[in-house]
Amino acid sequence: MKGPVLITGAAGQLGTELARVAWPASLRPVAPPESSLDITDRDSVMRAVEAYEPAIVVNTAAYTAVDAAETHEAEATRINDTAVGVLADAAGEAGALLVHVSTDFVFDGSAGRPYDEDDEPRPVSVYGRTKLAGEGRALGAARSLVLRTSWLYSAHGTNFVRTIRRLAGERDRIRVVADQRGCPTAAADLARTIVGLLDREREPRGLYHAAAPDDATWWDLARESVDAMSPPGNAVVERLSSAEYPTAARRPADSRLSSARLARDFGLQLRPWRDALADVSAELNAAALPLGADR
Repeated sequence: MKGPVLITGAAGQLGTELARVAWPASLRPVAPPESSLDITDRDSVMRAVEAYEPAIVVNTAAYTAVDAAETHEAEATRINDTAVGVLADAAGEAGALLVHVSTDFVFDGSAGRPYDEDDEPRPVSVYGRTKLAGEGRALGAARSLVLRTSWLYSAHGTNFVRTIRRLAGERDRIRVVADQRGCPTAAADLARTIVGLLDREREPRGLYHAAAPDDATWWDLARESVDAMSPPGNAVVERLSSAEYPTAARRPADSRLSSARLARDFGLQLRPWRDALADVSAELNAAALPLGADR
């Protein structure tokens, strides 16, 4: 594939990593700020498509505040569902491939095994329902690829790893849910996977899972994040049950994703989450060093 790649959600975790990753010369990424590309504004989207004439549109923008979505359903729907339809229309008019990123939260977590692409989604939250609706909009485009991922984190933006590190610097003890399981995925690894999918003659289409190949609980991820801090985090990470930590939105107890189809069809596999976390932790540790300190 070749040509311009229009990226939405430039300021988010994945958008930032797509700006940092190495792209082949045949693909020319452009990531306008939200001030000039608002995916909820049809005119804004059409202007961007006319200006950049993309061969590919990669949508990384989303409403990701899972709990807040329960009381802000209209806004979550506008961004996660309706806006994806706008992008699908615009990509179709431009003859472009639409790449859309979705989530493991489209499942209810009751399968007791990793979910594959043939499993029926049953979201248990507004966030999950709106993301599933957005998948339908994207898959209805003339040419589209939907990638479901899981528990995304990075060295920037708002995410679980950064929150835990902050809390570890403020508290002696952190209580974290230990009975929800998923596949923590580094945004940088997902960005490299997206580029790997696009940098080939055969155009990728359809629905694929793209997550770390191994799983963890939130407690596992928190403990490893604190252990990797430098200077060391002093907080003790304690286990909680979901019942002891009620939230506005229900979370799936086991939303593990199988990315075997991605490996089979394209030879692509993301790194184990501990390996990826080590790199993210090193970047955060370096950023936390005082100016002039030995890095």
